Amino acid sequence: MGTFDLNLARVFVLLYETGSVTATAESLHVTQPTVSYSLGKLRRHFDDELFRRTGRGLTATAEARRLYQPLRRALAEIDGAVRQADTFDPAAMSGRFTIALSDLGEATLLPRLLAAARELAPGVSFTVRPFDVEDAEGHLRNGDLDAFVATPVLISHRMVRIPLFQERYVLMVAADHPRIRGGAVTLDDLATEHHATVFGPSGHVAPRAVLAMHGLLERVAVDATRFSMLPYLLEQTDLVAIVPEYVGEVFTASHRVRLVRLPFETEPIEVALYARHESSRSPAQRWLVRFMARVLGEQVSPAQLPPGPPAR
Repeated sequence: MGTFDLNLARVFVLLYETGSVTATAESLHVTQPTVSYSLGKLRRHFDDELFRRTGRGLTATAEARRLYQPLRRALAEIDGAVRQADTFDPAAMSGRFTIALSDLGEATLLPRLLAAARELAPGVSFTVRPFDVEDAEGHLRNGDLDAFVATPVLISHRMVRIPLFQERYVLMVAADHPRIRGGAVTLDDLATEHHATVFGPSGHVAPRAVLAMHGLLERVAVDATRFSMLPYLLEQTDLVAIVPEYVGEVFTASHRVRLVRLPFETEPIEVALYARHESSRSPAQRWLVRFMARVLGEQVSPAQLPPGPPAR
C-alpha cells in the first residue's frame, strides 16, 4: 500500500460503477486523459487489464470484480470520516439536479419534492426526465441522472435501492359511475365492466397482471402509455382502472373520480429511490439522496374507502 495512491481507488470504483471514462472524468472534475492515465497505473499495479472495452462501455474483468467491494467499502469509510469538512449547504448554495420519474411520480411525488425544496433549498432546481425501466440504470451510471424513483425492483451492484413507502392497488371509477355505486366490487363486477390499462416504459405492470390472472384481459377497452391520462378518461366514460392507492387519492382531489375496494388482496408495491453508492456521490448528490428519501418517504395516510358487499 505504500506505493498505492488512494486517488486511484476512487478512479477504479467510479470506472467500475459507471463503465465509462467520460462519466468518471466528469464525476472527478478531471480530464479524460487523466482518467486514462490513472487506469494505466491501476493496470500496472494489479498486473491485470481490469476493464475491457465493449459496445456497452467498460466491462470489468474477474480481478476487477474481486477488488470492487473491498475498495468501495474502504472509500466509504474514508469519506464518512471526512464528510464534516465536505458538505453541501442547501440553504446557501445553488445546484441543478437531474432526476427521472414516471408520469405517476411527476403527478404525485414531484409536487411534494418541489414544495420542500422551495422551503429548505431555494437555490436548488431540478430537471425531470421520463423514467424508462430499460435505460434508467445506464443514465445513472453515466452521470446523466443524479437519482430516480421507481416501483420495479432493479438489482445492480452499480447502484443502491432505498425503499420509500408501500401502497396497495384499488379500483378507480367515475364519481357518478352508472353501475358501480358502493365502496367495493366483486369479481363478477370486474368481469362485466370494461377496463383502461397502461402499458409503457414506467415498469408499472401489476394492474395488467392482475387482470390476466383473473382472465379479464379481453375486457380491456383501451391500453395507453401514461397513467396520468386515466382520470381524464374515467370521468368522461364508464371505464374502470386499477391504480395505486396513493395515486388514486391525488387524482380524486382534482377529478370527478372515486376509489373502490378490489375483491382480492394484491401484492403491496414498494416505491424506491435509486442512486449511486454513497462513496461515488458528490456532496451535493449526498444531500439530494437524503433529502429525497426523507421527503418522499414520509408516511402517507391511505384513503378510508367505504365498506362494500363481500366478494362473491
